[in-house]
Amino acid sequence: MMADKVRHVLGLSGGKDSSALALYMRDRVPEMEYFFCDTQKELPETYEYLDTLQATLGKPIIRLNAERGFDHWLEMYGGYLPSSQMRWCTRMLKIKAFEDFVGDDPVLSYVGIRADEDRDGYISHKPNVTPVYPFKEDGINQADVFQILENAGVGLPKYYEWRTRSGCYFCFFQRKSEWVGLLERHPELFEEAKKYEKLDEERGVRYTWSQGESLEELARPERVAEIKRKQEQAVKKKSKAHPGKKLYQIFNETLEDEDDTEPCTICHL
Repeated sequence: MMADKVRHVLGLSGGKDSSALALYMRDRVPEMEYFFCDTQKELPETYEYLDTLQATLGKPIIRLNAERGFDHWLEMYGGYLPSSQMRWCTRMLKIKAFEDFVGDDPVLSYVGIRADEDRDGYISHKPNVTPVYPFKEDGINQADVFQILENAGVGLPKYYEWRTRSGCYFCFFQRKSEWVGLLERHPELFEEAKKYEKLDEERGVRYTWSQGESLEELARPERVAEIKRKQEQAVKKKSKAHPGKKLYQIFNETLEDEDDTEPCTICHL
């Protein structure tokens, strides 16, 4: 009796690392299955970038959709917005879709964690899924990732002009300056994100995306100006300290300096 054939799968988030890994593995593993867990709440730039990447790969990127969307699960969780302490969005909209996709088949899951990152980033714990880290094994760092994308003619997603991570447009991992970016680039999505925030008057608890501040408060002109001023000062300071680095690298690093919260790997690679 023949053993079950091992499947090779690679999840794309719309971010630079997983995209570079897909390009890196394209000719190394021709039978690779590329997939994207679509929450239907992604940025337009993410969908645009995935289309470009798919054309470059010359192979379909399978779109996985959760059986029930964000709004359903928000209701199931009593109106509690997801947070770094309760990441139900990742569990219900990303991990479950992935685990349904692989089923019980023996699977090698390729993960875009780089050699210069001190983390594993493995999400699923199904016994039939084995993680593989080609970038770690081959010593691929961030500079190499940028080079892979440039050599392929893909470049970076447009959202990297104002945001460091892929994921839902209202992702709670966004920094203050990234929320300002959403406000300025996609005001209609900013307004949609605002609708999810609320005040529980009985308990005196506020449910906001950005810690300690509602989007209504963050969008005030004087607050926007303050956030942008701090960001510009940080970019200038880091540029002087690292004169050889490209502007987009400087910008991304200043955003990463704002906090050390570890994002959900399956969303943000």
